Amino acid sequence: MTASYTRRTLFSLAGVAGVGLAVAACSSDGGGKASVTKQPGTAGSGSTGSSSAAEPAASKLEPTQVPLAGGVTVTVHGTGLDVVKGVTVGGIAARDVRATATKVTFTAPHQAMYTAGDADVALFAETIEPSPSANQSSDGNGSSANDGQSGATQDSATATPTPTTAPTPDVGEAVATTSLAYAALTAVDRQLAYAMRYWKDYNLAEYGTMNPIGGDCANYVSQTLIARGWEQRDDWYNRDAGAAHSPTWTYCPAMDPWLSEHAAEFGLTKRSIDERDKVKVGDIVFFDWNDNDSPDHTTIVSEVFTEPDGTVRIKSASHNQDGPYRDLDEMITVQHPGGKAWFHTFDAEA
Repeated sequence: MTASYTRRTLFSLAGVAGVGLAVAACSSDGGGKASVTKQPGTAGSGSTGSSSAAEPAASKLEPTQVPLAGGVTVTVHGTGLDVVKGVTVGGIAARDVRATATKVTFTAPHQAMYTAGDADVALFAETIEPSPSANQSSDGNGSSANDGQSGATQDSATATPTPTTAPTPDVGEAVATTSLAYAALTAVDRQLAYAMRYWKDYNLAEYGTMNPIGGDCANYVSQTLIARGWEQRDDWYNRDAGAAHSPTWTYCPAMDPWLSEHAAEFGLTKRSIDERDKVKVGDIVFFDWNDNDSPDHTTIVSEVFTEPDGTVRIKSASHNQDGPYRDLDEMITVQHPGGKAWFHTFDAEA
């Protein structure tokens, strides 16, 4: 399958001279091998960017498949790779890039929208500063919409995201390319893949909607936990497309204490907003909009990243207001000033 890097995520810098590196395109076979083809007219004398006599070429990728949530160290084997200083995966700058003449290692970012499939991997002779966020949507935050308040419907509770793209790295042509396969390999992958599939198009056939009776946020979070591997039980269930359901499944004030009561069984730890550095993708968030010690809303963490100033940013997927990457801090300041948030984090799954 051809894995050439597209113009959508890479732009050539006109007039840049003196790089003199061979631009490579590659194709990958089923075993993860990457054949490399030099582009005509790109290799020549006067190259100053490489300490190796070999031209950059990628020959093998390990592993060839990574979880949707990323976070895995990937190694690209080849020759002439000591010139590599930056890597992008699906247009997103990778972190922890290290290079020698025969290999490049980096940490794979999460796959935007947690969708299985191949992503282009491009190696650059320039350093690329990682973009803090890998997601490719904006949820239109700023409208309080419904957020679990009573009397909503699915349509009135939805805030349509505005499609955007991740920042395009301001670099020249890649010196070599290959591709990396993303797949749902873990419980968290399956949970987030479900969350992204049904954040807007509700899974009505299996679970119905609770919007007519007050809000669907807890129903949605419970569904993602089923996708993660939990099983329905006598004290937590949704049956016959929502015709029968427990308060612990559908009602935030019942679900939050139930999770605390069974924390040891589920491998959960209840954490305050000051412990956000311990929050991970797939963890559960609860919100109290009016500071009355009773939760009004719940979501599933869909992204965690650190801003350049050290601030840990948390985004989450939810129904009411429907969205895949809603910013936690904006929810409790812009949307609901004075609101509070806390977490149930998966620290030692049973």
